[in-house]
Amino acid sequence: MTLTIHQASVPVFVQGLKGLKGVLTKAAAHVEAKKLDPESLLKARLFPDMFPLLRQVQIATDFAKGCAARLAGEEVPAWDDVETDFAGLIARVERAIAYVEDLDPAKFENAEDRDITLVRRGETSVVKGLAYLQTQAQPNFFFHLTTAYAILRKNGVEVGKKDYLGTA
Repeated sequence: MTLTIHQASVPVFVQGLKGLKGVLTKAAAHVEAKKLDPESLLKARLFPDMFPLLRQVQIATDFAKGCAARLAGEEVPAWDDVETDFAGLIARVERAIAYVEDLDPAKFENAEDRDITLVRRGETSVVKGLAYLQTQAQPNFFFHLTTAYAILRKNGVEVGKKDYLGTA
């Protein structure tokens, strides 16, 4: 049996996003139960030069939808980063899950060899789909996913490995 690039990408992103939704839901409940200021948690960072929780979630969803769109040969949808609370972040994660799941698996055919053009900080580069997935998109997705989880854990939200992993 051959593993398709769709199978190697979409279910991985969906599982990670479901885990992210779960830890954000627990964070919202934690804030409410402890009568904390939600903004302090949304703006929390692991270190001063790192992005806060809010931005970590936005970037994780951007990598999931962006990678899936590129591999499917679709235009990457542009989403404004307007979330200011847990409800907004959870809705963004749900939107990313729906977007990624709704992409037609047939559009991923031969995506491992598709040229993926990236523009970052004014620099353009072209990589093949498989290399993009394995060496750029998924590592970045997991970095921001893990950082969001770590910020919540560091700030007392009772989440564990099972929460992070989500459900398959």
